[in-house]
Amino acid sequence: MPSVLIVDDEANIRRMVGALLSAEGYDVFDAPDGRAGLTVAAAQNPDVALVDLMMPGDLDGLAVLERLRATVPDLPVIMMSGRAALTDAVRATRLGAFTFLEKPLTPESVLLALASALELRQARRTARALREDLGLTAEMVGESPAMRAVRRLIEQVGPTDARVLVTGESGTGKELVAAALHASSPRREHPFVRVNCAAIPRDLLESEMFGHEKGAFTGATERRIGRFELAHTGTLLLDEVGDLGLDAQAKLLRAIEAREIERVGGGKPIKVDVRILAATNKDLARAVRDGVFREDLLFRLNVIPIELPPLRERPTDIPLLVRHFAERHRARTGQSCCGWSEGVLEAFMRYTWPGNVRELANIIERLSILHPGGTVTAEQVRRLLPDGNQTPTSMSAIHDPEADAPELSLSDALERYERQLIAHALATSQGNVAEAARRLQTDRPNLYRRMRRLGLAGASDE
Repeated sequence: MPSVLIVDDEANIRRMVGALLSAEGYDVFDAPDGRAGLTVAAAQNPDVALVDLMMPGDLDGLAVLERLRATVPDLPVIMMSGRAALTDAVRATRLGAFTFLEKPLTPESVLLALASALELRQARRTARALREDLGLTAEMVGESPAMRAVRRLIEQVGPTDARVLVTGESGTGKELVAAALHASSPRREHPFVRVNCAAIPRDLLESEMFGHEKGAFTGATERRIGRFELAHTGTLLLDEVGDLGLDAQAKLLRAIEAREIERVGGGKPIKVDVRILAATNKDLARAVRDGVFREDLLFRLNVIPIELPPLRERPTDIPLLVRHFAERHRARTGQSCCGWSEGVLEAFMRYTWPGNVRELANIIERLSILHPGGTVTAEQVRRLLPDGNQTPTSMSAIHDPEADAPELSLSDALERYERQLIAHALATSQGNVAEAARRLQTDRPNLYRRMRRLGLAGASDE
């Protein structure tokens, strides 16, 4: 059942409110002053706190609120006072109070405030669980010098509003860095919105980013709020920003510079307060030289660069990651973790991991499902790794069609080789068509057309 902490120097208030809440099925803890309240909160981990504004001692209600917000940010705090001025209520709200109740308290107001606060607490817990399932938690695993340097940079940059460009190969954890930056910033209690620039069709990108008004175009049957507005007061992650077309880049640049957007079909500028983070696996400096990425936009995005090393450059982190992903699978499914025989970690550390941390996570999940509670051998691991311990991205992994069929016609030989290239790219991308297209340096529609022609259609586009 839900638990409530009451912090008030008036014994009658603690007794009466406690009796009311106990009768409603709450577990109740109380404390007579701010310092005792912080001690009880640390020991009991309540779901909601009711804190009096004016209390004797070195910690008044606002000081307690500030400490609780710093140590237990998910805990909703309801402030109470019979002599509060408007400035006190405003300050409490700015410090993160859920709501403000005036004394004398009524049972209806207390119970209604508690019910709303508990809904908020549950929503925060659900959001955290979803972020964990999506890999968007701020936990970063690894003690290699490269990862320690990344964490130090996050600690420095996170509390600021600086724009950050996170670069690295696909699967290295760029979204995780962005989530850690958001979690360590003053915006952490506000929205963290991600937009995959590579997954949005070009003709819908402006609507996705900035929203549209009803009737703005065919099919716009209602108003749509864009990602910039959804991220207002929070953080917006522009994932795969290197895949934006030049026209979209120009519109994005204007939104960043002016700090305002305009919905498609709307004539009124809308101010937005958003911290911009961007991520890409492309070399944007080279893209600028090639004329496919705007230099001025790169300057705006690349205030603080954070480069993530590929997994093959930090093999000492692999044992920690293996344990982390195995435990995460156990926590999510309830299945007991599999054991690892001698030589397994060595096999993992010898492999070059073209899919980086994402590929390792997939392999650990597969092994955990296939061998629940059992022991995984090095040979079983080697069979799961594409092409033994050779890098699947090597061109040597693609078989030469002329070796077995020198009498093939040119068109047949090219078709066979094309099929092998595409199938190989899909395999190393875990069936992700967008990622396979990037590996093959083509666009997704073109890859789909070729897959259908070669009978390879059906892979996931997620």
